[in-house]
Amino acid sequence: MSKHTEKQDEKATKIVDTEVTQETPVVTENVESASTSEGKNDYEDKYMQLNDSHLRLMADFDNYKKKTLKEKSDLIKYNGEKIFINMLSIIDDFERAIDHLPEEDSPIKEGITLIHSKFIEFLNQNDVKEIKTKDEMFDTDFHEAITLFPSGDEKMKGKIIDCVQKGYTFHDKVIRYAKVVVAD
Repeated sequence: MSKHTEKQDEKATKIVDTEVTQETPVVTENVESASTSEGKNDYEDKYMQLNDSHLRLMADFDNYKKKTLKEKSDLIKYNGEKIFINMLSIIDDFERAIDHLPEEDSPIKEGITLIHSKFIEFLNQNDVKEIKTKDEMFDTDFHEAITLFPSGDEKMKGKIIDCVQKGYTFHDKVIRYAKVVVAD
């Protein structure tokens, strides 16, 4: 081969070598950027998981605070419930006494009636209400059926005929169910 051809071959080899060496870093950069993007994805996934976990934990804590606040308010609201439940038997005794008093006016009858009305007024002021039973339909949320009485009239079926013991609610919560006789 001639010198000229050898020089051209050397130049061509150098050019090819430089091209190969220039392309190689590009390939390694792509590999590095691929591993970097995988690392970014790992960090993003971890961040999303931690963020989701944090949001769920905050929501659970918020629900816990609401639940305990409601429980505290219910405790305060129904604080005197036992006192009123125990007073109901006294009211029942007053009503039985009034029913058995003689018809004529007497100071004893007036005194018992006055005390009874003050008890009822006190209960009403504290949101203790009597459950309505007269001519009402039987409702298991407020009434307890003592007996079923056969009725010939279809219109009376399921209605309350008689109230054996009055029922009461305290802040719309039943503290004593009304014991009733229901038409069947």
